[in-house]
Amino acid sequence: MGFPGMNHGLFFLPFLVIFVIPAWRIVSKAGYNGAFSLLLLVPFVNVIALWVFAFAEWPARGRSE
Repeated sequence: MGFPGMNHGLFFLPFLVIFVIPAWRIVSKAGYNGAFSLLLLVPFVNVIALWVFAFAEWPARGRSE
């Protein structure tokens, strides 16, 4: 439903610029495919992905101490 005449694309673009593009760069620098940052667009999966990337071994860092 929503409000009459509301363009939902106006909400998607700022979200994309503020969250997905920087996440793409971070995930790429960590050594993963940047497309994983698109998981931010999926409710509940985004929280799980955040925790996985936070505690996973990053290929770009090599072997941890």
